[in-house]
Amino acid sequence: MAHPPHPVHPSLAELMAMEGAVGGLSFVAHQPSTSVLAGQHGSRLRGRGLDFSELRRYVPGDDLRQLDPRASLRYGKPYVRSYTEERDRPAMIIVDQRMSMYFGSVKFFKCAVAARVAAATAWMAFRAGDRVGGLVFDDERVSVQKPLRSRQQVQALLASVVRANSELSADKPDRAAGPMLNAALRQALGFAKHDYLVCIISDFAGADDDTLRALRQLSAHNSVVAALVYDPMAQDLPRQGHLVVTQGELQLEISVGKARERQPLADFFSGRLRQVADLLRRSQVPLLSIDTTTDPLTQLMSELGHRQEERRP
Repeated sequence: MAHPPHPVHPSLAELMAMEGAVGGLSFVAHQPSTSVLAGQHGSRLRGRGLDFSELRRYVPGDDLRQLDPRASLRYGKPYVRSYTEERDRPAMIIVDQRMSMYFGSVKFFKCAVAARVAAATAWMAFRAGDRVGGLVFDDERVSVQKPLRSRQQVQALLASVVRANSELSADKPDRAAGPMLNAALRQALGFAKHDYLVCIISDFAGADDDTLRALRQLSAHNSVVAALVYDPMAQDLPRQGHLVVTQGELQLEISVGKARERQPLADFFSGRLRQVADLLRRSQVPLLSIDTTTDPLTQLMSELGHRQEERRP
């Protein structure tokens, strides 16, 4: 009998088993018109690059755009450069497991959702024939897995996610959110020089002008996608009952039925979410919105414009 997904701490076995659930999903190829990556956003995503294959004599039917003027002038006859598509490309998956992700008001915690989106993304890239690596960061460190074309490397990345996720607890002290997000993006800039697929999975807590600058630098020469993980309470605070807000050992119980107490908190949460969404829009990085209420893979399919029956194993 299958156990329901853990709301906070996914297992490595669960994340590995997600390989069979991502058939037909892709970040770049033939996006449906309903995908957030279609149209203008789709133009921000690159396909695989081209490797130079050979210089050879022109034959009727060759693409004239591939003519090599210098070689043609040198040999007195038209020559063309032929190219082959790169067999794979590196995918860098950046996964947030900070204490700001240790929160959920309905079904899942943000940290669990991020772990499952990371697994889906890793398997999508692997099944596309790409090399897979990533950065997993918490409030203290960034763990690096260099991109390799192997199932073992996917497992190593997901094991790193599970390790960071398992260390999250209510007893762990909260810290300033921004520094480690930007530290992870700076490390990504050191790896992803050009033609990487970079997927950043985070609540983007603490995002600032340095975050915006790093996102723009990453997207200048790479395909970058941001998956914003958020809790619905950021959009609609409960109107009755009590809400317990905790930060490790400190707890505060708020009667959300009282407008004078509920409204400032609602304004705070919704304001933060709007600020993050606005920053990501300014970066011109395609944005996937994933909440904590339903299955992350189902939401990812919806964001990519795929209905359930469209998937292929």
